Amino acid sequence: QLQLVESGGGLVQPGGSLRLSCAASGFTLDNYAIAWFRQAPGKEREGVSCISSSGGSTNYADSVKGRFTISRDNAKNTISLQMSSLKPEDTAVYYCNARFVFNDYWGQGTQVTVSS
Repeated sequence: QLQLVESGGGLVQPGGSLRLSCAASGFTLDNYAIAWFRQAPGKEREGVSCISSSGGSTNYADSVKGRFTISRDNAKNTISLQMSSLKPEDTAVYYCNARFVFNDYWGQGTQVTVSS
């Protein structure tokens, strides 16, 4: 079965850090561009960060620039999102997405809650 599985979400205090992971099963991520999206309650899904298939190009939403870092380990078939200096407005369900040509896969999401 082809799927992406996110992990690493949880409850963290403002200013804290979390590391999200996205693991692929049933296919290899080598040729896929990967993106992290998030969706907060009552809001539309928004792009957070993306990384090219080679890992040589990354982009970030202005709201997370300087605080989040996306990386990939093709040998382990995983993508990570290191989140630091977390704010309450970062609270959302975070999804990873893998795209290559006509293939488009989504994970089930992992909840991140930033609250004191």
